[in-house]
Amino acid sequence: MAEQMYAYKCTRCGRLHHPAYLVCRQCGNREFETVPLEGAATLLTYTRVYNLPEGYMKPWLAFGIVEFPNGLRVTGQIDSEDITMGMKLKATVGVVKEGVNQDYYGFIFKEAE
Repeated sequence: MAEQMYAYKCTRCGRLHHPAYLVCRQCGNREFETVPLEGAATLLTYTRVYNLPEGYMKPWLAFGIVEFPNGLRVTGQIDSEDITMGMKLKATVGVVKEGVNQDYYGFIFKEAE
């Protein structure tokens, strides 16, 4: 199953939101259209988490804030050993947490080629 992440564009002022809001933070409008979020993004900042909850089989996970060319900033996991600020990352969607009878999807950023 191919999952897709979306931004939500206000139909009145055009501001992009992610995640979804019920009311536009800029103009108060309540109607949005979906815009696929994909492609290259620039890493603004990141951190590594070493003290993971039970059930994770990795020694650490990296999380970052990236900016898409349209100016929208989002957070997600980073799947790279060599991380530097300003690097170009490709936005992908994958399972970020496995749950009982349900997997949770989110951004997993990988090095752009």
